[in-house]
Amino acid sequence: MSSEQGRYKWVALSNTTLGMLVATINSSIVIISLPAIFRGIGLDPLRPGNVSYLLWMLVGYLVVSAVLVVAFGRLGDIYGRVKMYNAGFLIFTLASIALAFTPDVGAAGALELIGLRIVQGIGGALLMANSMAILTDAFPVGQRGMALGINQVAALAGSFMGLLIGGLLADTNWRAVFLVSVPFGILGTVWGYLKLREVGQRGARGRIDWAGNLTFGVGLIAVLVGITYGIQPYGGHTMGWTSPLVLGLLAGGAALLAAFLVVERRSDDPLFHLDLFRIRAFSAGNLAGLLASVSRGGLQFMLIIWLQGIWLPLHGYSFASTPLWAGIYMVPLTLGFLVAGPVSGWLSDHHGARPFATGGMLLTAASFAALMVLPVDFPYLVFAALLLVNGIGSGLFAAPNTAGIMNSVPAAQRGAASGMRATFQNAGFVLSIGLFFSLMVAGLAARLPTTLYAGLTANGVPPATAERIAHLPPVGSLFAAFLGYNPIRTLLGPAALAHLSPAQAATLTGTGFFPGLIAEPFRHGLAIVFLAALVMSLVAAGASWLRGGRYVHQEPEEAVAGVVASGGSRRGPGPLPTAPRSGG
Repeated sequence: MSSEQGRYKWVALSNTTLGMLVATINSSIVIISLPAIFRGIGLDPLRPGNVSYLLWMLVGYLVVSAVLVVAFGRLGDIYGRVKMYNAGFLIFTLASIALAFTPDVGAAGALELIGLRIVQGIGGALLMANSMAILTDAFPVGQRGMALGINQVAALAGSFMGLLIGGLLADTNWRAVFLVSVPFGILGTVWGYLKLREVGQRGARGRIDWAGNLTFGVGLIAVLVGITYGIQPYGGHTMGWTSPLVLGLLAGGAALLAAFLVVERRSDDPLFHLDLFRIRAFSAGNLAGLLASVSRGGLQFMLIIWLQGIWLPLHGYSFASTPLWAGIYMVPLTLGFLVAGPVSGWLSDHHGARPFATGGMLLTAASFAALMVLPVDFPYLVFAALLLVNGIGSGLFAAPNTAGIMNSVPAAQRGAASGMRATFQNAGFVLSIGLFFSLMVAGLAARLPTTLYAGLTANGVPPATAERIAHLPPVGSLFAAFLGYNPIRTLLGPAALAHLSPAQAATLTGTGFFPGLIAEPFRHGLAIVFLAALVMSLVAAGASWLRGGRYVHQEPEEAVAGVVASGGSRRGPGPLPTAPRSGG
């Protein structure tokens, strides 16, 4: 490897790591910033007609990035991964500028923000789809795990750093939440256009697979939108899973995804070569990645609600300040990623992905088991230690799993393979919102009405009013806690509070009443959620183990480069088998 090639790989790593960091920070930064954003545009997100704005502000970026990464990865294979990646940085940066200067307020302002978040998600999808492929092209086999590990840890850490950054910036000005990405976007865009170059193999140019793009894109959008609306109340039900709209979206989306499989089998230039799933390292790695993403997303949302709705108020924090402090108290989770990710990536270069990816998921499962038995009002040091263990487990898994997936595919299909990996990860995050919110709401619906009715009537609320509030869908209380609103103040409203004595009103709207009331029902729902996450982590560990030993597709020139990079020998247990070329 020449000195110029040696320098270039570090340029590629630095720029793509910056790209993944800003893309994933922006996937989560809005979660914590939603209260400030809605206050800034003068819209109450908890009013029944505004819940859709809230959900789309939350998941619009994730949905569009999940849907488009495969198509953008395939375009990178055909027209150039660096070209697609640089376009992504430019689109992302322009959308960030537009978001920071959104002119309107009210519903119009919310729609503008949602639309621009979708445009920003298009830029993020271009970055996510091609960054891993660019790195795989730039680094020899013996160093890919380390490079992909650093990049993947930046991506995972970014999703948690967004919570902290969003809390800090939203406390100052909601526009700063979007403006903070602009200087990094400008730097990455200019740097990428000046320094990045195409060094990998491209796939054969052919016609764009419009049928595959449409069936996959529309089908996945329908499923993810159906999941999003499934957690909203419908009619007299606590959730919308029986709504004709939700059922139609889920069934129609599933039918289109089934049609996608048929179309791809018959296409001369498919969007995605399904034969790649015959490679065990690829299929097992993506299954494990999907399950890990679902469990990780569920953990993130449940921890935010746990901290903001119960623990922080019980410890004297006002509801309005809980979004910021929730981000601060979750820092150990990010530290675990940062510690374990690069190390496990480097070790996987020498010993293969299987032991680290499997061990990481087992460690993650153990942390979920421990969280299940933790009291709702926990000692923070114990909680922080469990978050650190969970972060270490996720960091041990993420880098080797990504390296195992990307190493196993032919060079000409790395963009599409990277896109499919990102699709599983991003779709898993959206799926986790629907799954874990549903599990939590189901757990709360069984116990919360009785507890809430008793607590309200004991403090002077008329029985009729208490009955009405107690039987409201629990998702309203969860959203209120999630957004840093006082749930009881929000549920009762000014009129009901005006009929109570000052002492009764102070008790009901204080920081101790709602957390004390919801603690036991919440613990019941939390146990269901963490049990589901534990099971998914164990299945992901099993899939990681079944990936087999080291499984690396090497092009002839890469095989030589890998030997040179490792000092004339290939480290690791046994020979490096070549992935079958049936997908290429």
